[in-house]
Amino acid sequence: MDYCGHTVNFKSYSKSHKLKKRIPTTKEQQAIFFNTHEAIVEDAVFERVQELRANKRRPTKAERQGLFSGLVYCADCGSKLHFATCKSFNGSQDHYRCAKYKSNTGSCTAHFIREEVLKQIVWSRIFDVTALFFDDIMAFHEMMYHQRSAETEKEMKRRKREVGQARKLSAEYEAEQRELEEKVKADQQEVDTYEQNKSDFDSFAAIIRKYVGIKELTPAIVNEFIKKIIVHAPEKVDGKRVQKVDIVFNFVGEINFLSATQPKRQGA
Repeated sequence: MDYCGHTVNFKSYSKSHKLKKRIPTTKEQQAIFFNTHEAIVEDAVFERVQELRANKRRPTKAERQGLFSGLVYCADCGSKLHFATCKSFNGSQDHYRCAKYKSNTGSCTAHFIREEVLKQIVWSRIFDVTALFFDDIMAFHEMMYHQRSAETEKEMKRRKREVGQARKLSAEYEAEQRELEEKVKADQQEVDTYEQNKSDFDSFAAIIRKYVGIKELTPAIVNEFIKKIIVHAPEKVDGKRVQKVDIVFNFVGEINFLSATQPKRQGA
């Protein structure tokens, strides 16, 4: 936070003035004072770095790291999909698989997807986003605004329903009710103030301009564009294996390409 121009106090304490040892406090016990000095980096950049540091990559026997390691999640159980290599192949069979399935807990299915397939999907989505952006920047901005506002309002309505259900329960769930009410207030505040916050779009636009004309995906490109990849369980459609993959981009979230590419209706 200090790098962003903010000051964080009460980060540690001592049980006695006679003891030199300092004990770290929790985030809830700390006090943050915003804009106390000149920032070195923007808040969005700082938060993204913390996310990257939190995504620890598991070592593999073949000493190869997955291009999307730490970013791929299971749509059903929420666990990460671990990267697995095959020594007898040239990398074409390297894949991701749900961590809970691999541990033989029986709590989830494989959600298996080859890295080569995932590369094609991510490359295609980034290409589509870039094309949409340069085709009509203002329309792209408007689409991002309405889509994220709709997602936030949907989440707020869901939490309001949860609050209503919690109120019907006994007194032992009062803590849960208070927590949900706080989340609803936070969502409402985000809806009310979203119009004033344009920095996310500007940050994403800067990434698009930075990587115009890329020829291949690299870890740097993937981590700048992608926040999360959600892999669904495969299904059989007309005898063919079909698998849904959701791409959540940094700063703008998931993009609905279907609605984005639909032609606008002309006025009568």
